[in-house]
Amino acid sequence: MYNSKITGLGYYVPENVVTNDDLSKIMDTNDAWIQERTGIKERRHVIKGEDTTTTMGVKAAKIAIERAGIDKDEIDFIVFATLSPDYYFPGPGVLVQRDLGIKTVGALDVRNQCSGFVYAISVADQYIKTGMYKNILVIGSELHSHGLDMTTRGRAVSVIFGDGAGAAVLSRAEGQDQGILSTHLHSEGQHAEELSLIAPGMGKRWVSDIIADNDPNDESYFPYMNGQFVFKNAVVRFSEVIMEGLKKNGLQPTDINLLVPHQANLRISQFIQNKFGLTDDQVFNNIMRYGNTTAASIPIALTEAWEAGKVKSGDLVVLAAFGSGFTWGSVIIRW
Repeated sequence: MYNSKITGLGYYVPENVVTNDDLSKIMDTNDAWIQERTGIKERRHVIKGEDTTTTMGVKAAKIAIERAGIDKDEIDFIVFATLSPDYYFPGPGVLVQRDLGIKTVGALDVRNQCSGFVYAISVADQYIKTGMYKNILVIGSELHSHGLDMTTRGRAVSVIFGDGAGAAVLSRAEGQDQGILSTHLHSEGQHAEELSLIAPGMGKRWVSDIIADNDPNDESYFPYMNGQFVFKNAVVRFSEVIMEGLKKNGLQPTDINLLVPHQANLRISQFIQNKFGLTDDQVFNNIMRYGNTTAASIPIALTEAWEAGKVKSGDLVVLAAFGSGFTWGSVIIRW
């Protein structure tokens, strides 16, 4: 059986910076309130007409492919993780294949929200380990800002999220001493509605229902989050799935060189850091600059950490995420 390793990383965020003070001008909030609860100072928002989920993913992908040292036509498969596709269908995977001018390879869309990139990496890892593919492009990209309730009514959710994209190239490795050691995935659908966007959907409210009702107070097409409930579940599942990955490989928290958690809330990352006894240098956070970019948060953070020299050959790197679904997972990597 082959092994897979990350050979190229890239990310892209819009130039438009939206600070907490900027948000305070359009809704009843303030910088201190947001930072105290989330750790976020600013985020990036796409200016309409300048970018989409797909175009941001393409920009991140080009960097990752170049850094992998391969030609785009050496990509055998595409896995695209997002909750905010350009279209209801088709998904952005095929749009990336088109826009990059890649040959007619398969393209798969992953809809696992905040854990989307972890799930996507796991899928790519299995394809490579079985020998089916040699180089797989994995993208996490989100455009939240166009779908948020940017008023006081929606402030509890809208101040958290930002736009951006990250990408990785997974390639076949002959040796077993480097690369992805294991991936671990879980779900608990009984809590699905605690973090959700209900409409438009075929289950309860489709576009025709929204138009027919024409209700200005209808919040079904804006994201909903039971913040305290999500937080309490996240800190438990983060810890469990990280330990699951370490135990699978005969490792301890002291073996971790770098933990890159999904950037959901700085308080969650700090809780996990303290629980595992990790130093500030062992946990990479950038939520203060970008907010929660959902499926894009881990690849953006991992790329920034790598660019800053925080990821070195031989390091044990752990990726972990928890989000809507509820879904969560971890990836254990020997760099």
